[in-house]
Amino acid sequence: MAMTSPFANDEDDGLMNEINMTPLVDVMLVLLIVFMVTIPAIRHAVKIDLPHASSQKEDTKPTQVNVSVQADGTVLWDEQKVDDAALREKIAAAAKMTPQPELHLNADRKVPYEAVAEVMSAAQAGGLTKMGFVTEPKQ
Repeated sequence: MAMTSPFANDEDDGLMNEINMTPLVDVMLVLLIVFMVTIPAIRHAVKIDLPHASSQKEDTKPTQVNVSVQADGTVLWDEQKVDDAALREKIAAAAKMTPQPELHLNADRKVPYEAVAEVMSAAQAGGLTKMGFVTEPKQ
């Protein structure tokens, strides 16, 4: 008695359960050959005798200017008392320096905001672009 499959009457007689590996192997062999041919060409380099020069980056740190506004409204430029005209002159001179110095603004906690705003306005009008506020951390 011949053994017949219970699925013999199905309409999918051509259904395959296995993947055909032959095309995959063919593609892999072609890729292997392509890479074997191209890799030596990629590694081929032209030898050139280049000139030698020192091109080290110059590390010039900008100086800093300390401007302090005391509680009575007195303005100090690097711990020297200045009036409004002298402050504007010093700001203009500092703005022309290369690299431009950083302005560190120290203001007493009791100084009116208007005095601090005037110093900031003078710095901006004079051309200084880098400004920082100096504070003390809370204890």
